[in-house]
Amino acid sequence: MSENRYVSFTGHRDADPETALPLLEDTVEDLINHGAETFVAGGAAGFDTLAAETVLRIRENYPWVSLVMVLPCPPEEQSRSFTAEMKQRYSAILASADRTECIAAHYYNGCMKARNQRLVDLADICVCWYDEAEHASSGTGQTVRMAQKKGITVINLFKG
Repeated sequence: MSENRYVSFTGHRDADPETALPLLEDTVEDLINHGAETFVAGGAAGFDTLAAETVLRIRENYPWVSLVMVLPCPPEEQSRSFTAEMKQRYSAILASADRTECIAAHYYNGCMKARNQRLVDLADICVCWYDEAEHASSGTGQTVRMAQKKGITVINLFKG
């Protein structure tokens, strides 16, 4: 790997933490050991949250690793439908992230797609939780197809 490889995450909101977390931890640590330094997440509930929290936990042992949050719109708008617990986790992630960028000043119909494109534009590798049979038309599916079109490595942790 070249210096400071960027790894973006994308995945479904219904990713099972019990299954996803061990896979995420192993994958993130392996990528760090192969030169990845910057991890990018989109701030959605589910897999994005698990991935960001995993990077923050692992970063304690690898202090040079950074977490960048790429949000589709301002946090208060993105988190509007989150539960109280999810809002608390989201706030903690944003407070610990090394950098946060918002695609749009306000939510608009295409801001999620624009966020997904930014995740791919930044990435050298895409780590996903993608169930193609159930969610082919989802934002995750869209992001995976963008990554494939760009020609970057896609690591799908979903095993079905």
